[in-house]
Amino acid sequence: MKIAMIALSGVRVRSRELAELGVTLPGFVERGNVIASLPSLGLLTLAGATPPDHEVVYFEHGDILPEQLEADGYDLVVVSTFTAQAPEAYAFCDQCRDLGLRVAIGGLHATVCAGEAAAHADHVFIGEGEEIWPEFLQDLATNKAQKFYDARGRVFPLDRTPLPRYDLLDGDRYNRVTIQTTRSCPHKCTFCASGILLRGPYRKKPMELVQRDLDAITERWPRPFIELADDNTFVDRRWGLELVKTLTPYKLKWFTESDITLADDPELLDALAESGCRQVLIGFESLDPAAVGSLEATNFKAKRVRDYALAVRRIQRAGVSVNGCFILGGDEDTPESFGRVADFADAVGLSEVQVTVLTPFPGTPLYADLLKQGRILNPGDWASCTLFDVTYEPAKMSVPELEEGMLDLFGRLYSADKVRSRRRAFHDQVRAGRRKRRLREPAAIR
Repeated sequence: MKIAMIALSGVRVRSRELAELGVTLPGFVERGNVIASLPSLGLLTLAGATPPDHEVVYFEHGDILPEQLEADGYDLVVVSTFTAQAPEAYAFCDQCRDLGLRVAIGGLHATVCAGEAAAHADHVFIGEGEEIWPEFLQDLATNKAQKFYDARGRVFPLDRTPLPRYDLLDGDRYNRVTIQTTRSCPHKCTFCASGILLRGPYRKKPMELVQRDLDAITERWPRPFIELADDNTFVDRRWGLELVKTLTPYKLKWFTESDITLADDPELLDALAESGCRQVLIGFESLDPAAVGSLEATNFKAKRVRDYALAVRRIQRAGVSVNGCFILGGDEDTPESFGRVADFADAVGLSEVQVTVLTPFPGTPLYADLLKQGRILNPGDWASCTLFDVTYEPAKMSVPELEEGMLDLFGRLYSADKVRSRRRAFHDQVRAGRRKRRLREPAAIR
């Protein structure tokens, strides 16, 4: 078969005021451009699981029209989508099917809204794609293909992960490339959309497969920037140290996500900076323990709020910048919450800050609770699930207050002056950390 894989990527904002403000703010634009430039690792992995007798081509949505796919004789169009992109994905699928093309759809949104997705595709993938993709291809070859392929209840072991087809990417287009080294997260936050798909146990990829992926990437890109597509890389810090030591000889620059316990391990922090890690993203969520506790199932983060400032300083003094993530609009948040986030970022010299509106994605416990309470503004309005648009009635402020608070916080965090000031503070912390480490070194080493 001739198979087209279509990726929908990039940041979406429906609010005109927030969109107009965002495009003028360096701190917001930079991360948005990074996200938009990342290829779909899920599709590349499915391509890697495809037998070589099939021809696979990778496209970004917008680079190819359904009419071109039909004219070029594609036998199958595969689309992967998130919730905010679902309307665009459905429209594209409908156009393809109107032309007689066979369409398959998967991803987070299709997993929880499979019946809805089925109205726009011939085949719907539910759950982890590696489990069901080979079965689907075999069924298709024998004219036994089903409408639904459901991997729920099946846990895909990462020691069977195929090598993603990085060779399908335009080497000049992508300045960052993704690999996955772990899957799932033990904390089960009520708002976490990726947790919908990854309810299975926390899994770690064997180190020889991590090296296999890195070798394939560095063969194509001599000096790539790597983003680990992990929800929480350092749950097992002993394994994490082994990962960091595996990355070090490649002399890469890389990015990952972790929880706050990373700051508790001085050996791992020292190795992290030496390995080329430039930034870790940490979900702080809120500066109020009650607000954090309302968003999680384990009460893990709520107990650590008092440690946030110290954790940031420890990590940044090791030479790794922190991208601190905060979610505004939870049931314990008030109009005063916005200012506290801005003040905290300035006070600790937080290198990067990511702020989003609490977003109830379908399939999450948060969505189920708010829907039951009648607080979802427009159920089924998936295009508003952008992480920046308000889709529900907050508890301790109005919708306009939440929207205005976000606009004000954007201005306070992402202006050029604020970004420069925080980055200066980060570099000051790095220099202070170097001086401290030099003082610890024996004279013979110095």
